[in-house]
Amino acid sequence: MMKKCFLTMLLFFAAFSMMAQNVKKVAILETVDKENKVDYVHELMLRANLTKAITNTPGYEAYDRTDIDQVMSEHDFQRTGMVSEEQIKRIGVMTGASYVLIAEAAKADANNLFITAKIVDVETAKTDRTDNKLISINADAIQRGCNELAFSLLGGVSQASGNTRGNETFTVNGVSFKMIKVEGGTFNMGATSEQGSDAGSNEYPVHSVTLSDYYIGETEVTQELWEAVMGSNPSYFKGSQNPVEKVSWNDCKEFITKLNRLTGKNFRLPTEAEWEYAARGGNKSKGYYKYSGSNTIDNVAWYDGNSSSATHNVKTKSPNELGIYDMSGNVWEWCEDWFGDYSSGSQTNPTGPSSGSYRVLRGGSWYGSAKGYRVSGRGNDDPGSRYTNYGFRLACSQ
Repeated sequence: MMKKCFLTMLLFFAAFSMMAQNVKKVAILETVDKENKVDYVHELMLRANLTKAITNTPGYEAYDRTDIDQVMSEHDFQRTGMVSEEQIKRIGVMTGASYVLIAEAAKADANNLFITAKIVDVETAKTDRTDNKLISINADAIQRGCNELAFSLLGGVSQASGNTRGNETFTVNGVSFKMIKVEGGTFNMGATSEQGSDAGSNEYPVHSVTLSDYYIGETEVTQELWEAVMGSNPSYFKGSQNPVEKVSWNDCKEFITKLNRLTGKNFRLPTEAEWEYAARGGNKSKGYYKYSGSNTIDNVAWYDGNSSSATHNVKTKSPNELGIYDMSGNVWEWCEDWFGDYSSGSQTNPTGPSSGSYRVLRGGSWYGSAKGYRVSGRGNDDPGSRYTNYGFRLACSQ
């Protein structure tokens, strides 16, 4: 009895202390799909990394499953597999949490976990945000994936990153899309050493580029988003979560003009330099990946070796270091720039040649070999061209 009262007092004073510091408590409930064989080691890794990611988000503190199970046992509270509205409210009352984060994990295949997560407001028992991730089964990828989930669900940014503003989600005509914050920096653009003999002549000379902060689409623009803005769907391979294709550079500009009218924002196409910097992982880059997020193309891209000659849903391959998907493969992506030769001098926020005949395409698609889908690989075409492997992603400045 004494032990039970002492624990209750500790929890009360902990909750009071957190409120006094204006820090919101988040209770974490993670579940795993035993049928899909998520083992106990990976379950523990997910729990620990989610707890750390939330704690590293300014204004929040994590209350993990171990703590919650202890509180539940003290209150003779039995949690079922499904978490009901009543249970969420009770967990909030018992722990002093403002939010409950519910994360469900399943093993997608031998090398990947699929995580679905949502953040629920305890006061209203309503879901504020949801997100999902396909995460490789290794310690670094799980840590990175949990960080990305925490940033997305809480709308915050890791204290370690130094950002004051993180990723942003926008909604237009009921369709939501996420823009990833890319911190500016300096990088070597072009055929750097890891690209090896696959690099083409138009990827030289390697040159230093400095970029300011900007945002870029987490995914290629989907058919769902295109329809929400344009009212029609030009794509050959139909699917709401597939990238829109059969769009020209000119079509993309028309879409962006309409999107900006609907949202009051200033979306645009990425410059070629912004595209490559983001594909390389920005200032989180590991510095040695040939493709966007991996040296193994099958991990991150749909290309002629695995696509079955069609596009696929976005976010079904692993993301790169910034949490961006499909920058290698699926569809070629239009960039803002006219296509031209590189110069050797250092540049700041370059926008490419002032004129030309062709616009830049980047990233490769479902159709074609892996050689062209490297982070430094370049394509180009007439701005009026439309093919089933041409799409795009959005960008915007601060």
